[in-house]
Amino acid sequence: MALIEFRGVKKAFGPKAVYRDLNLDVNEGEVLTIIGGSGQGKSVMLKMLIGLLEIDGGTIFFDDKQISGITEAEYAAVRRRVAMLFQASALFDSLNAKENVAYGLREQLDMSETQIAERVRESLTYVGLPGTEETWPADLSAGMKKRIALARALAIRPQVLLYDEPTTGLDPINVTRIADLIQYLNDTLDVTSVVVTHDMDTALAISDRIAMIHEGFVIFSGTPDELRASDNPQVRDFVEGNAPVDEDTETLLRSAG
Repeated sequence: MALIEFRGVKKAFGPKAVYRDLNLDVNEGEVLTIIGGSGQGKSVMLKMLIGLLEIDGGTIFFDDKQISGITEAEYAAVRRRVAMLFQASALFDSLNAKENVAYGLREQLDMSETQIAERVRESLTYVGLPGTEETWPADLSAGMKKRIALARALAIRPQVLLYDEPTTGLDPINVTRIADLIQYLNDTLDVTSVVVTHDMDTALAISDRIAMIHEGFVIFSGTPDELRASDNPQVRDFVEGNAPVDEDTETLLRSAG
């Protein structure tokens, strides 16, 4: 059953149309991964969903209710149910790990300090970093920063977790660790996960379904096996890492040969 629905969504930045007609469902409980080339609007989709960017047309539904066009105050209720792990982690340098993870709890929920401390402890344990409450961001590795930021996102116990390039800039060990965490949290906390990534190994490993964005449209949506078997040339080029060659370049290469 679709928990999130994009229907005919349009978004442009000046003359650049990012989405011309975005239609996509996110089903409850699944891990949906969004793939596509740089500049195709993958992160824009996540930001439109949580109201950080306004859409220019169409409609977004969450849990059968229209959320596009609602007020900032009305979005507060949505953000208690949908949390996001930002690409750059976005930790507050002036706060230690405990206070970073507790930030959303203090802003969005009515909890006692004892309850907050316990929720922080639980969240750090979920991401494999128990006992790091007093650690400062400057003392964390890139992989640890991602996990602290993930603990902050899941601390509010969201219904939906959004991941914006969660493995970018990480070494292979931490890439695997984050991929395993996404699957583990999806199963353990019974959440719905939407993952934006360029990492095809991660996408194929963790996803129930994969959607590819190209030139403002969803050009593919299906299982990892269906993605591997797709004969769509844009899909095949992306999955196989082939750079498309335009006509001018092809002519130049032929003349050089």
